[in-house]
Amino acid sequence: MVTVIIPTLNEAKTIGNIVQFCIQNPLVSEVIVVDDNSEDETVSLAEAAGARIINSKIRGKGISMKEGIQEAKQDIVIFLDGDIDPYPTDTIELLATPLIRNEADFVKATFARNAGRVTELVAKPLLNIYYPGLSAFSQPLSGMISGRKKFFNRIEFFNDYGVDIGILIDMYLMKARITEVNIGYIENKSKPWESLGKMSREVSRAIIAKAQPQPELNLPEEEISSIESIQREMHNTLKEDLSRRHKLIVFDLDNIIFKGSFIDECAASFGFTRQLEELRFNEKDPIILTKRIGLLLKGKSIDDLLNVLSKIEMVSGIQSVVQALKEREYIVGVISFSYLLIANYVRQMIGGDFAYANQLGLYEGKATGEVNLPSYFFASPDSICGHAYCKTNALQYACDKYNVLLKNCIVVGYDREDRCILAHAGKGVAFSTIDELLGKIAYITIREKTFKPLLDIA
Repeated sequence: MVTVIIPTLNEAKTIGNIVQFCIQNPLVSEVIVVDDNSEDETVSLAEAAGARIINSKIRGKGISMKEGIQEAKQDIVIFLDGDIDPYPTDTIELLATPLIRNEADFVKATFARNAGRVTELVAKPLLNIYYPGLSAFSQPLSGMISGRKKFFNRIEFFNDYGVDIGILIDMYLMKARITEVNIGYIENKSKPWESLGKMSREVSRAIIAKAQPQPELNLPEEEISSIESIQREMHNTLKEDLSRRHKLIVFDLDNIIFKGSFIDECAASFGFTRQLEELRFNEKDPIILTKRIGLLLKGKSIDDLLNVLSKIEMVSGIQSVVQALKEREYIVGVISFSYLLIANYVRQMIGGDFAYANQLGLYEGKATGEVNLPSYFFASPDSICGHAYCKTNALQYACDKYNVLLKNCIVVGYDREDRCILAHAGKGVAFSTIDELLGKIAYITIREKTFKPLLDIA
């Protein structure tokens, strides 16, 4: 009475049980497994369970469905997915009965599971634009369907993620009687995140292609705007969901990774300690202060600066802590108002992923006295703090680049300069600080010169 067709690709874990489930049903006359050259035991297990095997000539679900229909001996055909086990007990009856009773020509299954993001953000909005009559279907991308062979024979199948929505649209355009049945609760594999962008494009293309079969689309302005809005929403939602999985930790350099301050060590080595102290006392604008301190390094060679750096001791054990954090899938970075030459050296030494710092001007291997302030330190329309020049802006820049939520950031700071960035991070860590307010802002305070306590909060 009914032919069940199951397209498969590497479904050895489930296919045997699915075939047995179908064969045991009195409505089922045959089960056809159309295999896309599986590399596991799918074929042998399906055959052992009683299925007839078709080896698909070309890989792709649409081709497999078409080949299955051509081989089907019954007029009523049911398609099931090969990765769902168990199916609800009445699945076959619910898909077959409307056809047996001649109440429908095509049946689409819905089930107790929230519709996916591609369904909600792409398929349904586009159906509302092009096919309002199909907008009531709760799961238009469902692959569990049934129909009459004569209708399936008239369909041109897409051979990608657009195949299921394409079948629904074709049935609608052929004036087939369509119904949706709820088969109950199922457990099915979610698409991997990297597949969702591809899936959304192919579903969109299928819907638009069915609506506009001519080679050149002359879509009305309002439709173009709606499609662009759908694509933006899909992108933003996927980005937000992916960002929940990403984590970031940021260290400053002076008095944190370093046991001391790089510019203080330079002052001691090159003899400008008094000038540096006077600048710090008299100049309150951080940008001007940064520029004027840079002038104190004019004429110093890269070797001079690296020699100073080599004398500064780093906190013991930071490399092992960074390695442990990376094993926990943290992105590790340095954000400092020091110099990029120094920050990158430290990043490489500890095994970090990025370094943001000011750019010391160099010409023929010597400091020019100029300091270039990168744009990521400056406020933008999206800045969350009120400072024109701030490490928080750089943290936001890093979060955007690496797709991390601020609440998933740990920031390690030392003094009043770090109050803002610690306040906006998910977990701020005050490291050996003498700033009382920073300690109050911080999630935890580490008193000793060790980063091991970070592993307790990461």
